[in-house]
Amino acid sequence: MALRVDWRSSCSLAGTVLKWLSIPTVAPLALAIVDGDDPLPFLVMFAVTVVFGTGLEALTDDREIGQREAFLMVALTWLGVALVGAIPFLVAGTGVFARPVNAVFESMSGVTTTGATVIADFGVHSRALLLWRALLQWLGGLGILIVAIGLFSHLLVGGAQLMETETQTRSVHKLHPHLDRTARLIWGLYVGLTVLTTVVLFAFHLAGFAPEMDLYNAVAHALTSVSTAGFSPQPDSIGAFSPIVQWTLIPVMIVGATNFVILYAVTQGNLRRPLESAEFRFYVALLASVATIVITTLALDPDIAMGLEPTIRHGLFNVVSMVTTTGYASANFDLWSPGAKHMLFLCMFTGGMAGSTTCSIKSLRWLVVLKAFRRNLFLAVHPDAVRPLRLDETVVDEETIGDVFTYVTLALVIFFLLTVVIIVDAARVGNPVDEFDALGAAASIFLNIGPAFGVAGPFDNYLAFSPLTRTVMIAMMWIGRIEIIPVLVLLTPEFWER
Repeated sequence: MALRVDWRSSCSLAGTVLKWLSIPTVAPLALAIVDGDDPLPFLVMFAVTVVFGTGLEALTDDREIGQREAFLMVALTWLGVALVGAIPFLVAGTGVFARPVNAVFESMSGVTTTGATVIADFGVHSRALLLWRALLQWLGGLGILIVAIGLFSHLLVGGAQLMETETQTRSVHKLHPHLDRTARLIWGLYVGLTVLTTVVLFAFHLAGFAPEMDLYNAVAHALTSVSTAGFSPQPDSIGAFSPIVQWTLIPVMIVGATNFVILYAVTQGNLRRPLESAEFRFYVALLASVATIVITTLALDPDIAMGLEPTIRHGLFNVVSMVTTTGYASANFDLWSPGAKHMLFLCMFTGGMAGSTTCSIKSLRWLVVLKAFRRNLFLAVHPDAVRPLRLDETVVDEETIGDVFTYVTLALVIFFLLTVVIIVDAARVGNPVDEFDALGAAASIFLNIGPAFGVAGPFDNYLAFSPLTRTVMIAMMWIGRIEIIPVLVLLTPEFWER
């Protein structure tokens, strides 16, 4: 049977991305040599990406793609990068990475910017290996998408289709008429934010305000905060650092989860651009409201006596971390009151702005849902009225509204199904988990948050779950990061049939 989708073009384009993935391996390779650690994991990674990527790239010379090829290419790229990215963990074979499922779990968690880890003992892993997992998150945050747009912008509308597939939006607001120029602008902003964060964090170290934040930690945390990803080389996450570091990373996470088009406008002097965005106003209001509730809950809890400043700092930090899907933790919030923990659980379903490094459902979709709900209430009272839904003075068409509701419904259904899988499989292996802990783990994995509650708490890991559950979680991180549709589309016969 002839296939309607040109799979060779999709694989060829995915191969190009994999081939260029060899370049980031140079940094951990150099660090391994400097530290006197085994460089073999990164040499193997370099060789595999070059050979395998080049082989896929050579499948075809004609690489113009349509919507079907874009869906397939995005799905294959994220999956391929995660599988290849596991090579250094597998070759090193230290600690939990002696088992392949753990290596793939850590790599998929990295490239999808989930931040869920299976590492139980950070001390047995080299600094180079921990740097690699941070680089995976940085690339997954925005880098892979930008590389794709930049490399494939010459494929007529291919670049725009790739961006639309990744963001699930119908229109791409370009910063420049040419997509390759757009990619360079966003890439420059992303790199600039990462460098700035590194400099600020290391400056605190040099000034004596953050003695633990040496250059290595500054780089690692800059990579994983700007990308709103959350991997830390420290077992206590950001709780291992001084308050000034925690206060500094709060705005970094907020900026990382802000639409990069808005960030670019600000760098060009348009300081009013954020206030002109309904989504940005909604995003900031959401952060402020939830943070106020959590801080108040902590302050009124007689069992938590942290003092005023620590209460505000930990409440605000962990709310921002959850809403932006970064997944850092400044304190063990698993010990907080049920009210505070349930608010953090709800934060998992929000996410930052569309067009940013964040994951989850995203504030734009929730804004559309709330506006549609408000409109429906109005129409229930005034059934003959005509009231279009507007965002920033632009009318949102009904098909887009339907797409938003479809996505939100799908996300919630998959989340509940994953919860059932976690509970049933935990009971099967004789290691049952609390229902709330299962809900938290399912939301954290599928919505790409990272830490959850109980056995998967902020200072724990996902080793308590069976290998089968962790395998399912690998697939769920992948599906959640590319926002469900590109994977589900591949499962329909209509996608492949001519």
